[in-house]
Amino acid sequence: MTKAIWVLIILAVGYIGYLLYQQWDKARLEHETRKKEEATVIVGDNLPGMPYQLDQSLRTAKTSGPVAFQSWFKANESQLADPRKAWIELELCVAMSRQSPAEAKRIFAKVKGRVPPSSPVWSKVKELEKTFD
Repeated sequence: MTKAIWVLIILAVGYIGYLLYQQWDKARLEHETRKKEEATVIVGDNLPGMPYQLDQSLRTAKTSGPVAFQSWFKANESQLADPRKAWIELELCVAMSRQSPAEAKRIFAKVKGRVPPSSPVWSKVKELEKTFD
């Protein structure tokens, strides 16, 4: 009788160990998947929402400085759509952060309020949140 009890105890411990291993393996796979998703780098140049004709002028405005970049954005804002518009606004926030921090924070707050968490721009919003909030 005692041998049967020991066999049952060993089987129960083995089964519980197996269940624990399954839970650990599931958590490990979820963690790896999450890391791969986070590692996916979103490049703003590939996002939809801007006519291709504005691409060269955008690059020129970015290299000309924050004032030129802001005036380019104001002139072409009506032709832009999310998610590209939000990406450009976030780049504008970064460019203006030294020159006009209050304006940069205002633009960031506007973008943060407009962009949903499902947007491809959300990761950049979260990244800049510590700086502008």
